[in-house]
Amino acid sequence: MPEAYIVDAIRTPIGKKNGALSGVHPIDLGAHIVKALVERTGIDPSEVDDVVFGCVDAIGGQAGNIARMAWLAAGLPQHVPGVTVDRQCGSSQQAIQFGAQAILSGTADLIVAGGVQNMSQIPISAAMIVGGQYGFSTPTAESKGWTERYGDQEVSQFKGAEMIADKWDISREELEKWALQSHERAKAAIAAGRFDNEIVPLGDATVDEGPRETSLEKMAGLNVLVEGGKMTAAVASQISDGASALLLASEEAVAKHGLKPRARIHHMSARGDDPIFMLSAPIPATQHALAKTGLTIDDIDLIEINEAFAPVVLAWIKEIGADPAKVNVNGGAIALGHPLGATGTKLMATLLNELERTGGRYGLLTICEGGGTANVTIIERLG
Repeated sequence: MPEAYIVDAIRTPIGKKNGALSGVHPIDLGAHIVKALVERTGIDPSEVDDVVFGCVDAIGGQAGNIARMAWLAAGLPQHVPGVTVDRQCGSSQQAIQFGAQAILSGTADLIVAGGVQNMSQIPISAAMIVGGQYGFSTPTAESKGWTERYGDQEVSQFKGAEMIADKWDISREELEKWALQSHERAKAAIAAGRFDNEIVPLGDATVDEGPRETSLEKMAGLNVLVEGGKMTAAVASQISDGASALLLASEEAVAKHGLKPRARIHHMSARGDDPIFMLSAPIPATQHALAKTGLTIDDIDLIEINEAFAPVVLAWIKEIGADPAKVNVNGGAIALGHPLGATGTKLMATLLNELERTGGRYGLLTICEGGGTANVTIIERLG
């Protein structure tokens, strides 16, 4: 049976809104990480079969197939193609899965998979803001088929997060305790140098900028996002800038180029859930992945689940029965940020490095996504 291997996985530091990466053109942000990946792995870039990048709100400097633009801006061979993927917050996780599928099918041997997002320059939902010029009030409101099925109810991540907190009976205090833990874990990881092997500095950006000094008392004093709700800015992911990438290789490419794989792709899949809840799909997606592999959640040594909002993680833990001590052990997006299209490969880099540090075997990555979908990727550490 063929295999798809992860040879290396790197990322930029994650910059906060208007931080050290905010002035970097998105193409140059992507170019920096692909050039660094080529240099670090020592591969001949002319041997790469494709560049698959995640990016959301692909307008302005993120338009025009940024996977291709970033590769070219890095000065790399023109004959290598590129394609940009939008599965919302899971875009670069889907880039990994598309790349691995190409390798497993025998149609590719070397794939650069990654993602890029500059949210300081192009705000979240910027594409919808532009769409307003053409008569669209929301992505769905003017669709006859959508409104016949789901009506005119609000479709938003904020509403979804509130609905999840209510359905799984998660209190504001529980949400804030998780958020505080995210900051504490992230600061401890930075201090211990746990991210050093995955981070490639860019200019003045040398360390993740998101973690901040906070407390339960400070969080309790914040206003909720909607009257009567539980969500505040403290329990949500941060607006961020960054890029990330990994190198996928077939068995033939590993032998031909003398590469040393760090992990193999053990499983990859995606599943959908109610798009009004929007952020709950990691639950059925994980259940599906475990059933397909025959693994139990106890077989998984480390888990990265994107902290779009704290209730996403806490509801998932409740339903799946995961040990919270294995989940986002170095902090999550509440502390470290969520650069949309770059988050999947960013989290994979962190998962891989932490598996190596702790000696774990299996790592699971899942991300909730706009539209009510989620990817699950399980890797097995080698060596």
